[in-house]
Amino acid sequence: MLDSEKHADRVYSTAEHSSAAASSPIAASWRRCVSQHKLAPEVAREPQRLGESEFHHVRERSSFVIEEATGEMDRLFSMTAQSGFCVLLTDENGVVLDRRGAIGDDKDFRDFGLWSGTLWSEESVGTNGIGTALADQRASTIYRDQHFLSSNINLSCAGAPIRDHNGRIRAALDISTCRDDTVEATMSILSSAVRDCAMRIETNLFRRAFPHARIVMVSHSGPNALIAVDRHDIVLGANRAARLALKLDDSRISAGLPAADLLGEVASDDAEGLEDAERAAIRQALSRANGNVSRAAVKLGISRATMHRKIRRLGLN
Repeated sequence: MLDSEKHADRVYSTAEHSSAAASSPIAASWRRCVSQHKLAPEVAREPQRLGESEFHHVRERSSFVIEEATGEMDRLFSMTAQSGFCVLLTDENGVVLDRRGAIGDDKDFRDFGLWSGTLWSEESVGTNGIGTALADQRASTIYRDQHFLSSNINLSCAGAPIRDHNGRIRAALDISTCRDDTVEATMSILSSAVRDCAMRIETNLFRRAFPHARIVMVSHSGPNALIAVDRHDIVLGANRAARLALKLDDSRISAGLPAADLLGEVASDDAEGLEDAERAAIRQALSRANGNVSRAAVKLGISRATMHRKIRRLGLN
């Protein structure tokens, strides 16, 4: 059994030393909890529960996130359904929007506040998988007595932030348990699974934001760097990974960048660019017409004779 009093002493001792905070994200969180949030580890604090009306409003505002996260939450829960874990989805403030858990574990999770409508921000309940992942803007695993509050040291949590199509944090995904036989190695493995699910949700959100665009993976920056491109090869958006890799921000994107320029593809002069565009348009028309020149010409709004001249000039015959 973990000793609550000794835990509080250790938190205070660690939080006093800035050197510890500089080398450990847990120590840094403890220091924030004491100095910024004015929390005391020995004082039990139950997560704040939103009223029905307020919770309804919060869920409505994040309904699209819930929709895109549903499949990943189901998949993550299926991995741990028999092991005493619950899966939580929160908004960017740490309010639990949706959850998955076995009915037999519901009482324990409800008692700990791991329930829809509760607030798990770091400012509210100290170091925890959800709040600290949001505060640090990166995945966070908080194992038992790494929690700030002594009342939470029987919990083990792994959380990861979820970013929207603009690269801004919009939610968090978390898996938690209150079982005392859970080992740290298990939490490390589950943390990777949570991060992977969070990234897939981010991809879902990105595709949802640009339903009619072509989604391009920035190959040299890993599988998670995505840009959205319109039919004129103009970049419409980029997720966080692509923004970091390509040094993009909202102003550069809104200026209308050609994807070819951004991705460093071989540039041509304006004349060659126009010829390439014309060649591409004719090839597409021929393909859609199954090679029938007359039908392709009709689609392009030109005569059959003109179509033949263009085919010869562009070397498409």
